[in-house]
Amino acid sequence: TSTHFSAPLIVVNGPIRPRIGLNCSFGVFGPGHRANATIGRALRLVMINVGGARPGETSMSTFGHPGRYTYCIGEHEEASPWPPYHVERGLGPEDSAVTLFAGEAPHGISDHASRTARSLAGSLGWSMAGLWNAKHFPLYSHTMLVVGPEHARTFGEDGWSKEDLKRHLFETVRVPYRTLLPDADGGEGTNLRFGKGSEPGPDALIPKFPSLDDLHIVVSGGTAGRFSMAIPGWLGTRNGSTPVTVAIRNIP
Repeated sequence: TSTHFSAPLIVVNGPIRPRIGLNCSFGVFGPGHRANATIGRALRLVMINVGGARPGETSMSTFGHPGRYTYCIGEHEEASPWPPYHVERGLGPEDSAVTLFAGEAPHGISDHASRTARSLAGSLGWSMAGLWNAKHFPLYSHTMLVVGPEHARTFGEDGWSKEDLKRHLFETVRVPYRTLLPDADGGEGTNLRFGKGSEPGPDALIPKFPSLDDLHIVVSGGTAGRFSMAIPGWLGTRNGSTPVTVAIRNIP
């Protein structure tokens, strides 16, 4: 299996969240809530006992990450200025839904100064530029941006939609191709991402995110603190995983 350190992140939406006591607010990625802990742990136990995902045997991840114990959150829909994530994925607001996203551990982003949507979007975007590797442009894996409620409020107050934020990230986080080539100060480079003979010119601007569809935005976490989280997916190539969202049916 992969030596990468991803784990299935479970994102829950809809009215089932309060019904089962799922934490969507303060400490959402941490301990202290039975629903988050047991749902994520149940999936991991299935992966171990049914799929045989035992470290050093069939699971060859170099590091793993703490989400391999449990990795389950709810979207804080009540604190979001936008339609819930599962609605964006084609379900109704009255539906309950679960999304699985193969992701790394969350990368924290702090911005306590930006007071406009444009400024904050730039701050988030350039903080995400180093995901996988600072020269890893384009990043072909899907990326999830978990926007904290305070940051989300800034976007809402300026009238920005999720689509506006995605478009800004896509159009802004770009660097010249020449800065992405291997050199004496860094052997990693983006040149292998382009077929021989199809390399762009040295000053061509290369986007970090290949398309708007590769960006996934949810709102979660506590209502105090100007923080967000970025979660790159698996892999950094076109052969990686794709998030899956399904409705939760027949709830007793």
